[in-house]
Amino acid sequence: MEYTIHGTVMQALEVRLTQGEAMYTESGGMAWMTDGIEMKTSGRGGLGKSLGRMLSGESFFMTTYTCRAPAGMITFTPEAPGKVIPLNLKAGHSMICQKDAFMCAEESVELSMHFRKKLGAGLFGGEGFILQKLTGPGVAFVEIAGEVQMVELAAGEKLKIDPGHIAMYEPTCSYDVTMVKGMMNWLGGGEGLFLATVTGPGKVWLQTLPLSNLAGKLKRFIGS
Repeated sequence: MEYTIHGTVMQALEVRLTQGEAMYTESGGMAWMTDGIEMKTSGRGGLGKSLGRMLSGESFFMTTYTCRAPAGMITFTPEAPGKVIPLNLKAGHSMICQKDAFMCAEESVELSMHFRKKLGAGLFGGEGFILQKLTGPGVAFVEIAGEVQMVELAAGEKLKIDPGHIAMYEPTCSYDVTMVKGMMNWLGGGEGLFLATVTGPGKVWLQTLPLSNLAGKLKRFIGS
């Protein structure tokens, strides 16, 4: 499997497969493909895993695209302006992603839901209690809204973040949510009542355009 990411703002992921190679994605995730690629939709993993994917923002059914010709090409596109991030996951290595970040992956990669361990982080973290977990081996792709900045935290190093800007982080990081101090900060700060704290060691990927923020802005103009 080889791939190329085209574009800057509305990117397209072009995957080139040889005979027998396959990729899977959520239903409706494919944009275009060449002849000779077989499409098969299923619950992938049974009822329990299918329901778990739904809770983490993906579809109940997943579609697998298998190349039956000597060579083939398939293109996937994101749902919002942003970046496509490739993840080359080793066996047993995982990545924790925001809800609905999964784009597509090789057959060997497992997609599952991930619970935030602390109830406070789940209730007030801005993106819900359930996240996505991608586990290797294999290559997976996630889509992140807006521009992306990666920060690597040393052991014990902390980064305070508006919760909606957390796109992805390594499992070695710990995640907690605390209430902003000060009445004036609550009333006039414009950042909400809660801040997330990510503690290293590990890498965290931050997004400049949380979809919840974009939806809030667009809502002001709908019906006006």
